[in-house]
Amino acid sequence: MHYNLSHLDQLESEAIFIMREVASQFQKPVLLFSGGKDSIVMVHLARKAFWPAKIPFPLMHIDTGHNFDETIKFRDDLVKETGAELIVASVQESIDKGRVVEEKGPNASRNALQTVTLLDAIEEHQFDAAFGGGRRDEEKARAKERFFSHRDEFGQWDPKNQRPELWNLFNGMKQIGEHFRVFPLSNWTEMDVWQYIAKENIPIPNIYYSHKRKVVERNGMLLAVSPYITIKDTEKVEERIVRCRTVGDMTCTGVVESPAAVIEDIIQEVAAARVTERGGRADDKRSETAMEDRKRQGYF
Repeated sequence: MHYNLSHLDQLESEAIFIMREVASQFQKPVLLFSGGKDSIVMVHLARKAFWPAKIPFPLMHIDTGHNFDETIKFRDDLVKETGAELIVASVQESIDKGRVVEEKGPNASRNALQTVTLLDAIEEHQFDAAFGGGRRDEEKARAKERFFSHRDEFGQWDPKNQRPELWNLFNGMKQIGEHFRVFPLSNWTEMDVWQYIAKENIPIPNIYYSHKRKVVERNGMLLAVSPYITIKDTEKVEERIVRCRTVGDMTCTGVVESPAAVIEDIIQEVAAARVTERGGRADDKRSETAMEDRKRQGYF
């Protein structure tokens, strides 16, 4: 398979430039790590950016407690291999402290509760910049953000008050209590990410490849059966050959039927896809502006 190396090299160079810019402008950055492919690529880029030194900022996982087991194992193995510092901020702890209230019912999810846990962790550790893996092609709200996304003292984002980014000049000026989200993969597409993973031979969790899994069909999506979802009387549990296209909380991350067993198969599948990557995320379907609403509140 042939890749447009110059295009991928340009994206890599841009992302590394932004990471180094953050390291020079900010006192205490952190890389938000979900265990998904985008955050894995960011870790790979960070290793390249600062090699031969270790990654000069910690990784932080906002843990809903409803993860795929494969994701947690991959996270722990990656941290051990890279020697990176890992901070785990727990949504369960936020619930126990009364900071958030867990949803009830068969469609309950902890995904939206991550916002409070994330903002509390940023405040606790005094992080002034947080790398996120958002890409502009993921969802319409993502397309409104720039590389440096200013957040006010409440962690909120104002899409109408963004700073210009001309000639690779990034304005990281902020007041006490404010911080920035930084998106090194802004100009990448889902296809770019997969081609880069193939080019660089980057390991990813095995749930991205086809495997047998028990699922239920709900609202036009396939959800993995787990202790975290309530099976309705009208739903039928079936075993199918599926894979994850995106990874998140098991209660809202849909899987897709797929025979893709290697990276090249995934690339061909993505090229032919007519549904966006986040089209399989139940949390994005709660309203037309679900993602933007959560971003304004301080979501990733």
